[in-house]
Amino acid sequence: CTCKFWTDLIGSSSFVSTHLCRNVTKHAYVYLLCLHHPNFECHVDPDDPFVKKEFQWSLFPNQTFEECYKLSHPLGNTEHYGIYGSSNGLVCISDEILNFDSPIHIWNPLVRKLRTTPISTNINIKFSYVALQFGFHPRVNDYKAVRMMRTNKSAMVVQVYSLRTDTWKMIEVIPPWLKCTWQHHKGTICNGVAYHIIQKGHILSIMSFDSGSEEFQEFIAPDAICTPSDLFIDVYKEQICLLFGFYGCEEEGMDKIDLWVLRDKRWKQLCPFMFPLDHCHRTIGINADNELLMERRDFIKGITYLCLC
Repeated sequence: CTCKFWTDLIGSSSFVSTHLCRNVTKHAYVYLLCLHHPNFECHVDPDDPFVKKEFQWSLFPNQTFEECYKLSHPLGNTEHYGIYGSSNGLVCISDEILNFDSPIHIWNPLVRKLRTTPISTNINIKFSYVALQFGFHPRVNDYKAVRMMRTNKSAMVVQVYSLRTDTWKMIEVIPPWLKCTWQHHKGTICNGVAYHIIQKGHILSIMSFDSGSEEFQEFIAPDAICTPSDLFIDVYKEQICLLFGFYGCEEEGMDKIDLWVLRDKRWKQLCPFMFPLDHCHRTIGINADNELLMERRDFIKGITYLCLC
């Protein structure tokens, strides 16, 4: 009797929601997903195809950053795979180089459960660009995958996958401002809304798509952002943010990453992330504790460090 009662309890949607909310609030069970060489002391060229074959995905705890779990492909594939989002312990994986017919898997590596999304049969077009993002949408209480595909003739196809119904839906209405030539750069997802940095001519903007309401929006980037090469998009304190490392720091011996957040559909500039100007730094992203993750390279020693700012 007790076993049945507990099973019904922990299987209920209210228990699951309360449990996830508690873990998210406390930042419990937060891991860093890393693609790395098995030998951490080995300084390797990531573009070397022979070295790249040895790379593997692993989980690192947010507190210690010591490798705790190797993520082999759940289907036993030996080819490299890409990770296109994670939320509440679920990971979305697919081919490293995406195509319209790439298999997409929603995977829980800790309990070893896997769901493969249905294959779209109504698409027979060659796409020049395919983007995939995955996350949880709290308003509709569902996990969503958003796939955006473009042809060389600027035609655009958007599909949304629902984990609850295990179905894909084609988005029929594409806004006119996306029916033109534009260049895609980086993207992220926050609360079920997919964001992409796009460039139309010399204008940089952020395109958003809400996988729940199925609405598109466009936000012109701040005037100070003049190039996409040093621009990153991420999530800072539950808000979409832009990280821009183009301008130097006025303080001697220091460098900086400028920071903007999107509030009430407007950009607000916050205090920048500042760090010593002693080595070459590269922005990776922002972690769950709202710290800036950076890669610091020491070319003399041939060592790369992971830094928190």
